[in-house]
Amino acid sequence: MSLIDSLTFFARHPLTRDAQISGMIRFLKWQISSRLAPGAIVHDWVNGSRFLVRRGDAGLTGNVYAGLHEFREMGYLLHVLREDDLFVDVGANVGSYTILACAAVGCCGVAVEPIPSTYSRLVENVRLNRLEAKVSCLNLAVGKEAGRIAFTSDLDTANHAVTAPAAGMSTVEVEVGTLDAVLGGRSPTMLKIDVEGFETAVLEGAHGTLSDPALHSVIMELNGSGRRYGYDESAIVETMRSLGFESLDYDPYTRKLRPGVRSDSDNVIFVRDLPRVHERLATSRRVRVLGKEF
Repeated sequence: MSLIDSLTFFARHPLTRDAQISGMIRFLKWQISSRLAPGAIVHDWVNGSRFLVRRGDAGLTGNVYAGLHEFREMGYLLHVLREDDLFVDVGANVGSYTILACAAVGCCGVAVEPIPSTYSRLVENVRLNRLEAKVSCLNLAVGKEAGRIAFTSDLDTANHAVTAPAAGMSTVEVEVGTLDAVLGGRSPTMLKIDVEGFETAVLEGAHGTLSDPALHSVIMELNGSGRRYGYDESAIVETMRSLGFESLDYDPYTRKLRPGVRSDSDNVIFVRDLPRVHERLATSRRVRVLGKEF
């Protein structure tokens, strides 16, 4: 993140827009310390959770700078989940959402990450938070059917499935399973799906999971990447609607869900069973991040 990008980020982020100088100080401190540190740095996070972060970790440094990189989505997770829930993280990367759900809230979890090097970082963060008994980490991809597929391996949070690897492209072949098979009948209350355009294939292998009435929320990245596979992401919205889900925006400060999707976010929060969800949002404990409670 460049200095200009950082200034824009702090000016827009709900946790830093009225404290931009503090945000820049955190940014500068990280830029210095990450260059001096010989390896990963332990960052203390929400409700006693922690993560290991290294220079260049796009999936984690936003949390260092602004408390919760994706404030609305992460705030929703922190408010709606309970300790007896099961959270499933498809495309977990190094574990930001898994840490929040399973260390900060206390859920059980299943974290799925296909890239071996990224998976090892995920496991490090699970161990750092002593979550081995609560979180199952799986080094595989999720798709429409079982098999194997190539993935890019050097693009950090933008690694994705490759149907026809180009010459010189750094790839790794990984196992693929369906989400229904991975869960084996377990019933999650929330899914997070971030698979860089492969969302349609994930949903096609998750009919049982999506039909389970225990599932009330799905946070899904829809950034147009599905075009690389010939997928129409607008069809995903229709699929979710047919299953009873509404696409909603969330304000963690007011704890209110609103119709629609934010134009400045790639993530969509899909919610069903609204009375149940509203009750959870209204009664969840307050969260403190960067000196602010919500």
